[in-house]
Amino acid sequence: MGLSMAAAESWVRRWERQQLRYAVDREERFTVIADVVEHVTEGQPCPQILDLGCGPGSLAARLAARLPRAEIVAVDMDPLLLELARTHRSDAARYVDTEIGAAGWTEALGLRRPVDAAVSTTALHYLSEAALRRTYAQLAAMLRPGGVLINADHLCQTGARHARIAAHVGRCRARRQGVSAHEDWDTWWAAVGEDPELADLLEERERRGPITEAGDAISLPRHVELLRRAGFEHAAPVWQFGDSHVLVATRAD
Repeated sequence: MGLSMAAAESWVRRWERQQLRYAVDREERFTVIADVVEHVTEGQPCPQILDLGCGPGSLAARLAARLPRAEIVAVDMDPLLLELARTHRSDAARYVDTEIGAAGWTEALGLRRPVDAAVSTTALHYLSEAALRRTYAQLAAMLRPGGVLINADHLCQTGARHARIAAHVGRCRARRQGVSAHEDWDTWWAAVGEDPELADLLEERERRGPITEAGDAISLPRHVELLRRAGFEHAAPVWQFGDSHVLVATRAD
């Protein structure tokens, strides 16, 4: 399943553009995540960061640039996206092929010390509430006391009317930024299917079955409640636009 650097770079560049459609102010969200990680790991010579649902390494690459001494473990179950990351962003992280929330996934990480920060962007919404509850508890156990979990995602509000308003605000912002002109998720994957260099990886992806099934629609207050039950001392957004949030939860000391 060898992949050339030129092909990986081209497909990652296209991925970055199409993802702008789905994350309001994507670069600012990445920057906020890095701000939080930098703050909670200040003074540590080699902080350990866990990137959940890393895709082709978008967040891992930005964290590695911001925190060059950090040890980043990046996790995903999509073999094609992981190969793009390993080829194009090999120095950013150690990439692990495992399914978040599945049996044995924490052991597959090969961690030898507590994690300082676990980060995720538009990935954990694929988990059901039951799986998310287990995952939050597992992450709390992996984090050092005072460590943080940072979840950047679309998190709906309670109350249907307010949720619709928040989503509308986000869509308006996206239109003003012109991101709707970029290709969408389905178009990107359709193009991938036309590239013979990706055929083996796409075949492996399809062999594994559905990867992006939607999970339960879990509201922001419910996320906060689940995090508190899992052992996090405090959980609250540090950034928001529309229904897009950066939610930070701190592991109890």
